[in-house]
Amino acid sequence: MNNPKPVNPKFRKIHRYVGNFLAGIMAVYAISGIVLIFRDTDFLKSEKQIEVELKPDIKKENLAKQLRMRGLKNVSETDEIISFENGNYNKTTGLATITVMKLPIVLEKLTHLHKAKSGDRLYYFNIFFGVSLLVLVLSSFWMFRPKSKIFTNGLYFTAAGIAVILFMIFMG
Repeated sequence: MNNPKPVNPKFRKIHRYVGNFLAGIMAVYAISGIVLIFRDTDFLKSEKQIEVELKPDIKKENLAKQLRMRGLKNVSETDEIISFENGNYNKTTGLATITVMKLPIVLEKLTHLHKAKSGDRLYYFNIFFGVSLLVLVLSSFWMFRPKSKIFTNGLYFTAAGIAVILFMIFMG
């Protein structure tokens, strides 16, 4: 059987070592990505009580902003207490008690890594990871001669992958 020789053996070596290095990172991203799919449920979460010290006498219209919570639901107010769906705020003391559902700390950290924004110190790692994946993708195209059957089949599979993701994005 005639195996086509690679165009440049260095690409195969780069591809192999970058792929090996990224295998662990990809496993972590896969786990955190799967957990993030269920972020709108209580899957793997447990109930935690949080107490937040705020200024006294905050109006109920401003409470969500002060607590950094989107749209408080079922808000009711008495002279001393503002109650909402998952907690309350004491207007006299400024103490807010909130019940939240939290992931275990390891999963919380993993999902934070997965969702890092430009303001987080972790975003440099995400850029590095994305660039490394691009190196892995591009180096795979230089592992075989362009006229070989393996290379041509690889292009077909690449086109199929792009088509599937575009279908899922636009038809889903």
